[in-house]
Amino acid sequence: MTMSSVAEFILYVSNQEASRNFYKEILLQDPCLDVPGMTAFDISPGVRLGLMPEQNIARIIHPSMPHPTMAQGIPRCELYLYVEHPQTYFERAISCGAIAVSDVMQRNWGDIAGYVADPDGHILAFASHLNS
Repeated sequence: MTMSSVAEFILYVSNQEASRNFYKEILLQDPCLDVPGMTAFDISPGVRLGLMPEQNIARIIHPSMPHPTMAQGIPRCELYLYVEHPQTYFERAISCGAIAVSDVMQRNWGDIAGYVADPDGHILAFASHLNS
């Protein structure tokens, strides 16, 4: 098996349009793909963030796995994004409807990072290396 040149991480979302608008504002970019059932953003070379409606993925994974709507608001993943100004991203996320989870501060692993929850409860961390 060979690795693709793009790794895509897909979040299951309750409202594709609302999530698209939320991430468009936070990432300050238009999606590279936006069709019924999938929105995607190229967030860095070789890394793509996908947004898939819960009902679409449920057709694939349910009943073998719990229906995604059963986990509404429960953190199911974390996107740890290295950015130049974590505080700016943190504040922009809050203004777009994110919930503050942990303020931007120095962390014991050597990063400055702040955490928010998106409208579906996914955790976003905006971070930079302390010596950056």
